[in-house]
Amino acid sequence: MMTNELRAAVDAFVAANEENIVRDIKRLVDINSVEGTPEPGKPFGAGPAAALEEALTMAAEMGLSTNNCEGYMGWAELKGETDKQIATITHLDVVPQGNGWTADPFDMQVKDGWMIGRGVADDKGPSVLCLYALKFLKDHNIPLKYNVRALFGANEETGMQDVDYYLEHYPAPDFCFSPDAEFPLCNGEKGGFNGYLVSNKLENGNILEFTGGVAHNVVPDRASCLVKADISKLSECEGITLEEEHGAVRIRGWGKGGHAAMPQNTVNSIGLIVNYLLDNNLCTEQENEFLRYLRKLHSNTDGSGVGIAATDHAFDPLTIIGGMIELKDGRLWQDVDSRFPTSITGETIKERLEAAGNGCVTVEQASWRTPFYISADAAPIQALLQTYNEVTGEDAKPFTMGGGTYARHFPRAVSFGPERMDTVLPPFGGPMHGANEAANIALMMQALKIYILSLVKLQEVEL
Repeated sequence: MMTNELRAAVDAFVAANEENIVRDIKRLVDINSVEGTPEPGKPFGAGPAAALEEALTMAAEMGLSTNNCEGYMGWAELKGETDKQIATITHLDVVPQGNGWTADPFDMQVKDGWMIGRGVADDKGPSVLCLYALKFLKDHNIPLKYNVRALFGANEETGMQDVDYYLEHYPAPDFCFSPDAEFPLCNGEKGGFNGYLVSNKLENGNILEFTGGVAHNVVPDRASCLVKADISKLSECEGITLEEEHGAVRIRGWGKGGHAAMPQNTVNSIGLIVNYLLDNNLCTEQENEFLRYLRKLHSNTDGSGVGIAATDHAFDPLTIIGGMIELKDGRLWQDVDSRFPTSITGETIKERLEAAGNGCVTVEQASWRTPFYISADAAPIQALLQTYNEVTGEDAKPFTMGGGTYARHFPRAVSFGPERMDTVLPPFGGPMHGANEAANIALMMQALKIYILSLVKLQEVEL
């Protein structure tokens, strides 16, 4: 096919299949695939396993060969002339629904050209796009020098044990891109730090309960603290409501959730409660010592409050959020998620977090991954970028980000759309990991065109 003929064929294919694509995204979104209790053949629980099986069923319906990798991952594939392999990789597990939804997150709705449901953007919608990209190659008998495999993971949100298992048992692709970020192309991902900030044992404290958050990588939009207090002496304020409960006061924080990697414009509900407790002098001095530390943590998301602010030439500044909090065995446990550039290390973050506490905090269960960066000059990366610019008419350049995708696990990989940084969400729609997660259908169809043409162009690149 000539280029113009190919573009015309892609346009016709996408137009003819738009309704089918939306239907198939709903097939996946309607499955609650939050990680659950492991079962035989279902290492991440029944939900992710069901979503994986449904995706492979779709692939089989399209006439693609499929394989289920013991429930950890699966793939659909088209064979090429050589043993070398190009792959896409998406994931079918999702973060918990969280709060604030105006409809069932596992019953996808379509409104004014937008799909709404948990996973429409992250990452079930892109998973279906990858299947239809392979369907185009198959239906149009596109000559393939390299095998093309669409990989589907089941544990991206909570540990990426799926890809670890895959790479232990199957060869890595020669080049891979992950549709699990923003266009035009991401060639670097910040490091990631996770751990718990834990108070000393709180003796005879006033805090009876403190809960908040649904996942370590989600800014919590609501939290709750039960504290010994007289409600008649307290008043509600912005983001805070009060309820009397068995002679104590239930303080509820109402914030604005979002992804830990993009915490700008979020409001952390745990931080709202911390501020209220301190401002109203509701706790003991021992509790206040730790709460003052948490106030420094929640005061901003750049780490400056706890001494870990960092920048470099390749990445945006460091971010840190407190995702979940719990009072357990007389100690407060504040979970943190930090995304950091090359100018600081996980070990340094751990040391500085403890130092900022002046003895009132220990960092428990700390783990981290180093930043990932790959040169944008590599031929496969240029092939993707050129295709994106040709389809959109832009002159876009690669970028780096704070989110963590599968790309960092492979020897040669990048993340490649389908989100756009300039997308304006409708009033009824929300971001990835947030309430009312939304994806624009027209932009998804444009992304499919980009993916099809990119897979064709990659066949011309030497791997």
